Amino acid sequence: MKIVRRIVVALIVLVVLGYGGVVGGMYVLQRSLQYDDLKGPVTALADTEIVGAQDVAIPVKGSVINGWYEAPKVGKPLIVYYKGNSGSFSREHERFATWAQAGYGFLAFDYRGFPASPGSVTQQGILEDALAAFDWGAAKGAPVVIWGRSLGSGPATYVASLRDADALLLETPFLSAVHVAAERYPYLPVYWVMQDQFPVDTWIKGVTEPVLIAHGTADTTIDVSNGKQLYELVRHQDELWIVPGGTHGDLWDRGLWHQAEPFFERSEAAAQK
Repeated sequence: MKIVRRIVVALIVLVVLGYGGVVGGMYVLQRSLQYDDLKGPVTALADTEIVGAQDVAIPVKGSVINGWYEAPKVGKPLIVYYKGNSGSFSREHERFATWAQAGYGFLAFDYRGFPASPGSVTQQGILEDALAAFDWGAAKGAPVVIWGRSLGSGPATYVASLRDADALLLETPFLSAVHVAAERYPYLPVYWVMQDQFPVDTWIKGVTEPVLIAHGTADTTIDVSNGKQLYELVRHQDELWIVPGGTHGDLWDRGLWHQAEPFFERSEAAAQK
């Protein structure tokens, strides 16, 4: 019996040590696990079909964030775009070209630590960059609407809760980054060890702008339940656009702009009353 007890105790110790090692490794490596493709390629503006835009460098706390800016046509707003988690903002240049062709202005950029902007990526840095970009764009004088995609739903909502915009569009958003982590790793104490939690479900309560949320039922990166539950917290609900079979990356191809443009038009008309 003593041998059996020793074996059981040894197994328990190994399990505890192994679990502790997993948790410790997650804590140390969490940002490399949370953020993707921080050294990917950056598309040059000259290699796109965008004609009237320019490269911009916006100062932020001893560094800069690099991006593209195009002023809107008269009567149209500026879209401040907060990108998702993978690669550079510049990979989405087809979106920007569509906006520009429709007369909308846009400001898109990489957060510090992503391919086009120097520095290290943290939640605090992303939020600082998000505010700096909004303030830079708003200072141009045109009406502003906010578009946040995936990871960008965090800074987009944060900014909308602190600044006055005419609309907030959230594409495949999460309730919080830590909520998504808990869904993926239910056996780990992510609420205790995760540093960059992006509590969108808290920030959204301070948003007074009209909100459109778009999500797909086949999204395996951020489950559609996040978008649905987040919409329930919205104070000024405009539309919850759920796409049957839509994935995390194909809502644009499934007609998101055809939902977004009328939303922005409604929001601008309301703002001018």
